[in-house]
Amino acid sequence: MFWQKPFNDFIARIAHHNVPVQLKLWNGREVALGASPLVRLNINSTGALRYLIHPSMASLGQAYVDGHIDVDGAIDDVITVAALLSSHEGKPERHVPRMIRHTQKIDADAIAYHYDVSNDFYRLWLDEEMLYSCAYFRNSEDSLEQAQVQKIDHILGKLHLQPGQHLLDIGCGWGALARRAAEKYGVHVVGITLSHNQYDLARQRVANAGLEDKVEIRLQDYRDTTGTFDRIVSVGMFEHVGLKNLRGYFKKIHSLLADNGIFMNHGITSTDPDSAEAPFGGGEFIERYVFPHGELPHISLALKEMSAAGLEVTDVENLRRHYALTTLHWSQRFEQHSDQLKEMVGEKRFRIWRAYLAGSTYGFTHNWMALHQTLAIKAGQPEHNPLPLTRDYMYDPGI
Repeated sequence: MFWQKPFNDFIARIAHHNVPVQLKLWNGREVALGASPLVRLNINSTGALRYLIHPSMASLGQAYVDGHIDVDGAIDDVITVAALLSSHEGKPERHVPRMIRHTQKIDADAIAYHYDVSNDFYRLWLDEEMLYSCAYFRNSEDSLEQAQVQKIDHILGKLHLQPGQHLLDIGCGWGALARRAAEKYGVHVVGITLSHNQYDLARQRVANAGLEDKVEIRLQDYRDTTGTFDRIVSVGMFEHVGLKNLRGYFKKIHSLLADNGIFMNHGITSTDPDSAEAPFGGGEFIERYVFPHGELPHISLALKEMSAAGLEVTDVENLRRHYALTTLHWSQRFEQHSDQLKEMVGEKRFRIWRAYLAGSTYGFTHNWMALHQTLAIKAGQPEHNPLPLTRDYMYDPGI
């Protein structure tokens, strides 16, 4: 049969690596690729073999999402097996950054695809405040709720906020950071988002908290924002900007920032300086199914473009391990609510998010991706430097 030889070649290549997986073919035949299999891949037809014979995270993910392959086993084990199968195909190819064209329409559609699934969908597996970004764990036993509050306070502490200042929150999500900044520090906040669902719920939560005089939520693109702000924060947003637009993005922030202002960028970065993707096809899967047009800069590129835009970088912190813990919490909660989530969004979208969350945990754990918080001020203005001489203030329990 046409599939027999390439399939046998695949078995021969992989078998000696002792990958803990068993294959069940459409004809009932079962093949174990390693001792004590943790996972079974159910190959539903001969056509499904094209995804398996030269496996990558992208091809295996596509086969699972589209129903060509079903899986039995814990999702963390499934992702580990997929990574092992992919890695044993050889070194990952280096991909030239795609330099995707980013217009306001393209970016708005991409944001809507990802964030406007439904608020109820995210509410089932995020924390109560629905913070959809890397948390900050003081120890690994912290609850997700506790770690997310700690994340906000860690960011706001680095910004050295003073009462009465004006803060711009670019990509404000469902408004948790904006509300806490107003409540705890007494600042005025403008939060902007491109997600209609986030906009509606964030405004409702601001009103419920009685903060309408201090917090304004706008449905607005950062490119259309005007004014001057003492502090600017961007959390989990610059991944959507595009590599070729980074300098323009940071120049826009420079134009909005007061001379004595402070800017904090919190975003996912690639760990490969030559690529905008996770290795072994992980980035390709995310681009196709999860974050259309998303691009991850290496931290070196982000720092270069910030400098070229007239910003002086004053502090950089890598929270990669914190994001591994965050996505682990998300994935576990997703699994706990699997029946509700599947009913809510359908089988395909359920599989996309299931693979994405567990795959992200693996990726952050194994240094495929990182998360950097970068603090900056306007360059060349010594008389306006707003920062203390040391980093001690960032860990001051007071405000």
